[in-house]
Amino acid sequence: MAKEIDDDNDDISITSVYDNKEILTSGNMEIDKKMGGGIPAGSLTLIEGANDTGKSVLTQQLMWGGLQQGFIFATYTTENTIKSLLKQMESLSLDVSDFFIFGNLKIYPIHVEGVEWAADIPFLDYIIADVKSKQQEVIVLDSLTVFVSDATETDILNFFAACKNICDQGKTILITVHTFAFNEELLTRVRSICDAHLSLKKEEVGEKLVKTIEVAKIRGAQKTTGNVIAFEVEPQFGLRIIPVSRAKL
Repeated sequence: MAKEIDDDNDDISITSVYDNKEILTSGNMEIDKKMGGGIPAGSLTLIEGANDTGKSVLTQQLMWGGLQQGFIFATYTTENTIKSLLKQMESLSLDVSDFFIFGNLKIYPIHVEGVEWAADIPFLDYIIADVKSKQQEVIVLDSLTVFVSDATETDILNFFAACKNICDQGKTILITVHTFAFNEELLTRVRSICDAHLSLKKEEVGEKLVKTIEVAKIRGAQKTTGNVIAFEVEPQFGLRIIPVSRAKL
């Protein structure tokens, strides 16, 4: 894969994308370009947005790209079983079943209904303890929303600070959350702790309602990050970037 493309004098080498483990890529060159090449390894990344803005799909795209690179993943999911997550990704042409079979991807469904936890220990502390015990290089938590509904602001800030400390030791952590889970002041403080922040929205572009990714920040990005990416999710294809000119039609 020695091909290179040139777009607006910004070369992206396909050669080293899957050989370079200093960054986590999505496997989609257009997305990676807007993210300044990808997410630097060892980063704490916040992926936030309202319902149905594509948070899980973007996370799955990053999982797929990272697995192609050779990263080892542990994924906590509150919205899927193992079977449904693998099936969902396959339907988007992001088939990771082989990686799961060979152990490069571990999936941990989390269902809190009917489960009793020690009342004096915040549930977020359980997650941190479990993440610390994992040997995988990349940790995905999709989604954090259910765990912060009854948590105090101190618990939430301590959780993100603990995640940052884990990242400082070499792990890469991706966390999705609904924007409504935090008040504006707390959200601002959480964003400041994270190394990367991707904000997903639904916006009117021309006469269409499209999903967008705002690359708010990626600390340590290899190239200048882009601003806003318009995209759509297509069955049997996955996440497809929409040129702004097309979105306005």
